[in-house]
Amino acid sequence: MAADPPADVDAAPPVPRPELGELFVAFAMMSLAGFGGVLVWARRGIVEKHRWMSADEFNETFALCHFLPGPNIVNLSVVFGARFRGIPGAVAAFTGLLAPPVLIVTVLAALYARYGEIDALRRSLAGVTCVAIGLLFAVTFKMLLPLLRKRDPVAVVLLVTAFVAIGVLRLPLPAVLGVMVPLSIGANYVMAKRLR
Repeated sequence: MAADPPADVDAAPPVPRPELGELFVAFAMMSLAGFGGVLVWARRGIVEKHRWMSADEFNETFALCHFLPGPNIVNLSVVFGARFRGIPGAVAAFTGLLAPPVLIVTVLAALYARYGEIDALRRSLAGVTCVAIGLLFAVTFKMLLPLLRKRDPVAVVLLVTAFVAIGVLRLPLPAVLGVMVPLSIGANYVMAKRLR
């Protein structure tokens, strides 16, 4: 009798690296499914569906993408593609991520220029906004789970401190990162040294 698959998909080991065509198609599907917010679908596709990365690896890669110039999800496609297939992989994932939305947005912009004053269209767009915010909260919670499962009080304190500094006190992001990154690296270094 075959064993049941593990209940926690985040803990399952990643599968072998994807081919160039798989990268293009996967990122194209993510961009089409996640119109207006691809992070939710990128995490679902990379971690849960294809199992190309563990939840921790995805979080670490996405954290790295915050330090690179440009949109985080575009950075993720380039870093992810390069990690598995080098420069051709980066190009395949980047193209897959951007080509479908660029075509769709071009068509929608032409339609909106013609019909944008219709009241029903405005109300529909307001409803879509609520859905996008809900999806953002859902993926944020999923990305927090690996951190909370580790029950690392130092990581939680650093997370809360960064949130308060940026979200509540409205301090500039570069200044907060300039302080929090060295603190985080130092805390991880000290914790790793204690475990040896």
